Amino acid sequence: MLGWLERTALTEAIRSSMWAYPALEIVHLLGLALLVGPAVLFDLRLLGAGRALPVRQAAARLLPLARIGFSVAALSGALMFVTGANEFAGNPAFQLKIVLLAVAGVNVLVFNLGIYRSVRRWETGGSPTAARAAAGISLAAWTAVVACGRLIAYV
Repeated sequence: MLGWLERTALTEAIRSSMWAYPALEIVHLLGLALLVGPAVLFDLRLLGAGRALPVRQAAARLLPLARIGFSVAALSGALMFVTGANEFAGNPAFQLKIVLLAVAGVNVLVFNLGIYRSVRRWETGGSPTAARAAAGISLAAWTAVVACGRLIAYV
């Protein structure tokens, strides 16, 4: 079904290069680090760590890095996917990773379009229950995404 992706010129170039796929894996891991590291720090702030730093300042410093990391990881991940689209699509760990990415994405949307809009009222004290819940979901989802990504090679 996805065989056409595996036959594109770009895919053939990646597959025929000794270094392209390993380089994509390295870039993907660096993107994940740049995404998950700042996201974890922001989530920990929402959970009460570092209360001296207002939430909006934490967001301004950390979330742009997470967005760059997501972009790098998504692009490199897509390039790795096309080299074996049929195999990846049938892999249970990959399927779960995609579901968890959707959960993480919905969590980000709910947080940004709802909970975060009232941040001025609570940013210097304890976070409201909804913000703490979003942080917990974020921590769990991103940890599971990374774990599933690692498991793809073994399932």
